[in-house]
Amino acid sequence: MAMDAAAADVDHLAAERAAAGFDVEEMKVAWAGSRHAVEVADRMARLVASDPVFRKDNRTMISRKELFKDTLRKAAHAWKRIVELRLTEEEAGLLRLYVDQPGYVDLHWGMFVPAIKGQGTEEQQKKWLPLAYKFQIIGCYAQTELGHGSNVQGLETTATFDPKTDEFVIHSPTLTSSKWWPGGLGKASTHAVVYARLITEGKDYGIHGFIVQLRSLEDHSPLPGVTLGDIGGKFGSGAYNSMDNGVLRFDHVRIPRDQMLMRLSQVTREGKYVHSDVPKQLLYGTMVFVRQAIVADASKALSRAVCIAVRYSAIRKQFGSQDGGPETQVLNYRTQQSRLFPLLASAYAFRFVGEWLKWLYTDVTQKLEAKDYSTLQEAHACTAGLKAVTTSATADAIEECRKLCGGHGYLNSSGLPELFAVYVPACTYEGDNVVLLLQVAKILMKTVSQLNSGKQPVGTMAYMGNVQYLMQCKCAVNTAEDWLNPAFIQEAFEARALRMAVNCAQNIGQAANQEDGFSERSPDLLEVAVAHIQLIIVTKFIEKVQQDIPGHGVKEQLQNLCNVYALYILHKHLGDFLATGCITPQQGALANEQLGKLYSQVRPNAVALVDAFNYTDHYLGSVLGRYDGNVYPALYEEAWKDPLNETVVPEGYHEYLRPLLKQQLRLSRL
Repeated sequence: MAMDAAAADVDHLAAERAAAGFDVEEMKVAWAGSRHAVEVADRMARLVASDPVFRKDNRTMISRKELFKDTLRKAAHAWKRIVELRLTEEEAGLLRLYVDQPGYVDLHWGMFVPAIKGQGTEEQQKKWLPLAYKFQIIGCYAQTELGHGSNVQGLETTATFDPKTDEFVIHSPTLTSSKWWPGGLGKASTHAVVYARLITEGKDYGIHGFIVQLRSLEDHSPLPGVTLGDIGGKFGSGAYNSMDNGVLRFDHVRIPRDQMLMRLSQVTREGKYVHSDVPKQLLYGTMVFVRQAIVADASKALSRAVCIAVRYSAIRKQFGSQDGGPETQVLNYRTQQSRLFPLLASAYAFRFVGEWLKWLYTDVTQKLEAKDYSTLQEAHACTAGLKAVTTSATADAIEECRKLCGGHGYLNSSGLPELFAVYVPACTYEGDNVVLLLQVAKILMKTVSQLNSGKQPVGTMAYMGNVQYLMQCKCAVNTAEDWLNPAFIQEAFEARALRMAVNCAQNIGQAANQEDGFSERSPDLLEVAVAHIQLIIVTKFIEKVQQDIPGHGVKEQLQNLCNVYALYILHKHLGDFLATGCITPQQGALANEQLGKLYSQVRPNAVALVDAFNYTDHYLGSVLGRYDGNVYPALYEEAWKDPLNETVVPEGYHEYLRPLLKQQLRLSRL
């Protein structure tokens, strides 16, 4: 009987797919960006899933030592396959993605190599990059310290130039100057880009990067003066515990002068500090690269969680029958839809704004190289704000998906607890989200202060130039269907963002001084920044939908998801829209009414929309999110794999359970 029920679940999921009102293969193309991207992703995903070395279903059941050794094995095997198959850079990146296990290679490729490319001279790049590309050295990025993270200017590690030996002396003067958290540092890395205070001729020139060897290339032992190790277990089973986040201290470690990254500034043989001809603004190119990658990762993590929750919600049945008939699919309940479908829409929204950020990275890099800094400030605001908003939203969404899967979502085999534990560090690394949003808000305040100067805002801030209209315009929505008009949505979001920014600037201006005003209004500044970033996401989603999108029904479904995202944000932040007079209470009610109608339109296509993410069962790593819907037999089978079930009678029975049950415990006399 159980198997018959499971077969019915499988058939039911197939029926969901058959009822989809759009071309799923074309939606995969829309999601991936191109047909070529779909094909490459398919090949790499199948390559990983078919290789027993990349098994990951036991990660939450093994010790930390075993987990780390398994990570080393997978990284080595992945590199072997990349070399053997002569994979392109694109293919190699996807293979590492689908291996889906945090490890030292993430920081080697994601931070160490970009730092040398962005901050090293041509000579330094020629020396160090070939070694890194061939894994003849393993690098990490040692910036954060025990006592300082987001406040980079407060770092305490020093690099003091000694003109007698033509060397820098790297030193950790205090306990809090210990480098703390760098991934790959604890056990794997041989080298690091270390950020320290450059001191020469008795003067502190602030934070600069230095390439420092940490371990012997012969036996991997720490070099003299270097103390380093792992900082310990992290949140969750498996998860980020595969990464050797490390602690590092220097005791007057000497390095050659030419291991200072000298693209932007140099120290001469005599100890003179000089700026190079390369503008320091080029550093922003690396920053934009890293943060656009983080936004792309947010979309991947969120879409994985949503895929699991949607498929399981289509399988799981609860209540609904009063006469002994079949129970109702959880996905048919409006409460489930109102919690889940906005997350589905958000996954698509973050994907498309991430694509735009890739374009922005290329555009900013080209302009910086041409010494055009006109979009630099705006690019910084975009990348910082989008990193903050998408990572916070994704972390919250993964936890919501876990709850949407009921009790079974709490099982490690659901894949959601580990996904959450792996993802949440994104809210604090590469800039704490609150700090980043305050940086965005300060740029917005500066832009507002210049509106009467004749200087026109650019890029995603261009709407602020329309200040006269947006400060007094009235929303033209009269019916629920009017909220399907992208022009009405765009105007409402622009008016909300601008009015909040102007109101906040006026309130800050009433303070005794600007610093006090910023401090007092910092909670308001956070909301101003979020409103601006949400406008960007909505705008980029609208622009995506307005493109020529091939495939039957694909454009229509993307339009539905775009409207769901926009109206959900409007619903969630309704107080902002009402308080600033952007819409009336009646128009807010109409938006909620239309949002409910949109859920009904998304419902028949929900399973196919997550299928379009094109994730293998291996990558999802979830018995609840299986493509075939065979959930309950898989859950039952997974339970018996747990180490506790290796014996029928548990270890400890004779020592602790039997004496208790037989009342043979020795009681101490009081």
